[in-house]
Amino acid sequence: MKTDRSRQTRAIVVALAAGALVLTGCSGSGGDTTDKSAKRKDAARQQEPVKYADEAASTGPAAPVAGAEEGGVITGYMQSDFSHLDPGQIYVSDANQLGNLIHRGLTNFHSDKDGNLSIVGDIATDSGQSSDGGKTWTFKIKKGVKDEDGNVITSKDVRHSIERTYAKFIFDGPNYVQTWLSGDDYRKALPDGPYKGKHLPDSVLETPDDSTVVFHFKQARPDLPQALAMPGYSIVPEKQDTKEKYDKAPAALGPYKISEFKPGKSMTLVRNTNWDPKTDSVRHQYVDGYNFPLTVSIPSQTKRLLADQGEAKNALQFIDMVDTAQMSSVVTDKKAYARTVRGYQPYVWQMCFNLDSSEMKDKKIRDAITYAIPSASMVQADGGKYGGEVAGGLLAPTLPGFDPSYDPFGKVKKPAGDLEKAKQLLKEAGVKEGTKLTYAYSNTPRGQKQMVIVTDVLKKLGFDPQAKEIDRATFYEQIGKLDNPFDLYMTGWGQDWPSPSTVITPVYDGDLVGDGSPNYSHINDETVNKGIDEATALEPEAAAKKWEEIHHRIVEEINPCAPVYYSKTIQLYGSRIGGARYNMEASNIDINDVFIKNP
Repeated sequence: MKTDRSRQTRAIVVALAAGALVLTGCSGSGGDTTDKSAKRKDAARQQEPVKYADEAASTGPAAPVAGAEEGGVITGYMQSDFSHLDPGQIYVSDANQLGNLIHRGLTNFHSDKDGNLSIVGDIATDSGQSSDGGKTWTFKIKKGVKDEDGNVITSKDVRHSIERTYAKFIFDGPNYVQTWLSGDDYRKALPDGPYKGKHLPDSVLETPDDSTVVFHFKQARPDLPQALAMPGYSIVPEKQDTKEKYDKAPAALGPYKISEFKPGKSMTLVRNTNWDPKTDSVRHQYVDGYNFPLTVSIPSQTKRLLADQGEAKNALQFIDMVDTAQMSSVVTDKKAYARTVRGYQPYVWQMCFNLDSSEMKDKKIRDAITYAIPSASMVQADGGKYGGEVAGGLLAPTLPGFDPSYDPFGKVKKPAGDLEKAKQLLKEAGVKEGTKLTYAYSNTPRGQKQMVIVTDVLKKLGFDPQAKEIDRATFYEQIGKLDNPFDLYMTGWGQDWPSPSTVITPVYDGDLVGDGSPNYSHINDETVNKGIDEATALEPEAAAKKWEEIHHRIVEEINPCAPVYYSKTIQLYGSRIGGARYNMEASNIDINDVFIKNP
């Protein structure tokens, strides 16, 4: 899941006991300063493996939300534009969240009323049937699934959706399924996608009839249903595909469709009348639509929702969290606090070093910056204890087998940083005073605050930091370019499902270095690459030790990205919003269950 691009996106998932994370209806008292942030035990409860559901659990309509009412329009506050609308390009939290409303895939994550997570069939009748020792997966398409223009979705649309991800213009989405089907150089198998009449052979991807799709792999892929549940593999109907233009005007299969989109300004969703709730066991269509103003800063979002007047009563923070400067006003106010959801996110924020940069080649320099980063200050700029906690490694507390004692750089022990150690390493590396380093950052309130912290510590180390601001909507696209002009940048990554494979493989596999890859550091270590291949071929229990071994080598012997902090969130919504709860799969408020309460 891409970071708070939260690639990962968001992405991302893990099972959870929602009761530990939901604040709706909680009591409190004015001036209460009790620590109400998510705790490590909450994260530990999110490590259960995802269950694969049968046809009965995949059949709609979705279970009703208690007290749900019909009608009204919800306002989703956004501080900037959506990163992508084309499913093939979706790998960030904002687009992931929107995808829940407008897109549908073969499978989907489903969180029940108790927060237990499972994989259900979305347009498929179930979560998939495996054979040949897990090398073959067969999916049947539900009857009655249509796009917003009433076109019936068939297996050919599924094949088209997979094959178009091979095209060069699709560069920013997940590539699990493509690489599993066609190897690391998957684009060579279908360089133009399906647009010139060519297709993957039936021995790889088969559509024997209009309602059947069969995936054939060279090795067992037990995680396929989870991979296909990512918004990045949602369906793009063949008749509706406009290639590059699809990113601005996608055809909806979900309960809502885009009625108006003014890039950088606003988006409006209305009901998709061709969405049939009988085919959908996850989503609801309680409200008439959504309005997304795309220019509301986080401080303004928080201020409006705290005041809870007019439009704000029907509004929510779509992906952003409470403004750090107003955090105490929210958590100490009984009424405001009762209108929040919080959760332990699966993201790890890290300072990635561009290993292709001449200034970042020496590991002593990377280690020095790692020791020097004041992780506690970085967390404070992102909500303090409500926004995260200092990280010792690159794997989140939400992953099975998380080791809370792992802290090779002493970040937990010295959260303010260790400048003395850092300066000694730079002296040993022979770094010249005034060496320029270009630090790229996203133009968000968090990014701006952290930029000041990072540039300040770099100055203390004797560097001449050059801060380069990048628009939030294109940040990961810019740093995702192989030939980018930056030396270092903050990135966030969360697992796509509860396995270290969905962190280590996409972010640190040297075989995946390239434009659009989340391997932002460009690490390409033979031992790591070989270890990933070995771990991927093992069953999860047997693979756990191997993943830990690879993780230790990456952090201690290479250090392509410095661990900074594990992510948490707290979001605020208006008093007329009903059904609000935290959904760890989305790492945000569960947009599938919300409704508007009548006055």
